[in-house]
Amino acid sequence: MDQKYLQTSWKQRIIIIVIAVLLLGSTIFAYMFIVLNNGSSSTSNNEALITKLTEEYDTKTAELNTAAKPLSDKYFPEFSKYRSEVKAYNAANANTVGVETKDLKVGTGKTLGEGNTDYFAYYLGWCADGSIFDSSFNNNDDPTSLKAPLDPSTGLIEGWEQGVVGMKLGGIRQLTISSDLAYGDTRDDICGGANSPLKFIILAIDRDEKIAQINSELNAIYEQLYYAYYGSNI
Repeated sequence: MDQKYLQTSWKQRIIIIVIAVLLLGSTIFAYMFIVLNNGSSSTSNNEALITKLTEEYDTKTAELNTAAKPLSDKYFPEFSKYRSEVKAYNAANANTVGVETKDLKVGTGKTLGEGNTDYFAYYLGWCADGSIFDSSFNNNDDPTSLKAPLDPSTGLIEGWEQGVVGMKLGGIRQLTISSDLAYGDTRDDICGGANSPLKFIILAIDRDEKIAQINSELNAIYEQLYYAYYGSNI
């Protein structure tokens, strides 16, 4: 065959180029449509999951509050009296004590040993300037009840763990904890900055397995909800 028949004219070349551009454009458009559509679907699914988990979290929180109310009714009148013990203290001196304990009421239940987390606790924690940074009260300024008790098996600062050794259930103890046995320099959102000593008043009580189970389920939902919000950024 003559070579001239293998060559394309300039008109044919233009047509071929136009077709190629159209094909490329349609491919890119199709790809973008798929990606955006999948992204939209993923966002929609994630929003639905967050809504579902939020509803579950609210329901489980209500269940926990209902289960914990009898304990609040029982212990709030007594524990609330110890708010008067909250006073400013010398941070420098507190940072030298390690852990200092003072029994405000001696309990009659079992004695807590080293590493023992088989109990519940109500607590009140405050800073050197006398401000309360956390507590079991529903409202630190004008409390009317107690929140669900703390489950020590979820983890505590070292100073707390040391400070409750020898304490009897039903008792109330005050702890002074130096910063190195509290949060050290790992947190600067408590008491105005890192390396802050802390004080606590702790009421240790018998563990309630029903509340412990509900609290465990609530924590599991919270972890799922947190991941649904921030999972890709963890």
